[in-house]
Amino acid sequence: MNTIRRVLVSLLVISSLMLAAAGQIALAQQGRGFNEYAVTLENGIAAIVNEPEAEGPMPAVLMLHGFASHKDEVGDMYKRLAAALAEQSIASLRLDFRGWGESAGGMENSTVQGMVEDAEVGYNYLASLEFVDAERIGVIGFSLGGRIAIVSAAQHPDWYQTMVLWSTGGNIPPDFLGQENLDAARANGQVTVDLGWREVTLGVGFFESLELYDVESEYVKYDGSVFIVAGAEDPDPAEYLQWYLDNAQGALRAAYLVEGGDHIYAVLTDDQTMAESVIETTADWFALALD
Repeated sequence: MNTIRRVLVSLLVISSLMLAAAGQIALAQQGRGFNEYAVTLENGIAAIVNEPEAEGPMPAVLMLHGFASHKDEVGDMYKRLAAALAEQSIASLRLDFRGWGESAGGMENSTVQGMVEDAEVGYNYLASLEFVDAERIGVIGFSLGGRIAIVSAAQHPDWYQTMVLWSTGGNIPPDFLGQENLDAARANGQVTVDLGWREVTLGVGFFESLELYDVESEYVKYDGSVFIVAGAEDPDPAEYLQWYLDNAQGALRAAYLVEGGDHIYAVLTDDQTMAESVIETTADWFALALD
């Protein structure tokens, strides 16, 4: 049993004691033990399928990226997770929400409900693949993507056998980018915001859509297994980690509080120890929960 799996099993034991876990376009990459290829889904959603070189039908994971991000995620964390899952014979699909990455549509038209709809398109495509076992599909969301995963799982509680949340806190207020930007969007229909690492143009509909769903109310509608990951130095997700653990409706649940971790697990630094730990532990969770 490797170190990561020992950590995971320890987490499961602790939590148990406390709580009683489109079409193919082109071949993009061939990696060790898996094939990756780009697909365009309904509504012009760009996605990447990772198909392990193993006998199917096999379990699979849908990956939902965070705000102002893309299907490979910051520091290629989703791309790296897809490879780690493939090593355990788990397929995956990671997508760009409409208006982001390579998907169709302008980001000014992006809304939370649109992202929930995109997750549905991604699930339906993934479940339709002949090498995927539709009874063993999991979902992972990063930050805002975690909130989208929660809503998707609440709306379709039988879809996902397990759910993983990375850096996911509670509800995001409409003024999360500052009251002045919210006021500008309301006055002009949209606003361009410099985030420091990129500029984004958001329509007033995006800000309004942040109030459509209540994370806590949606979360308890899902009764599958959950694994929650948060950096100890990332205030909102770190605070919510225990709430998500305590209020999980399934019997199998666990959490990983990453000591010293920020919102992105230091993935943009030279030291990849923290990010690799999150990726490997998550892959081990899916192997266990989708077995």
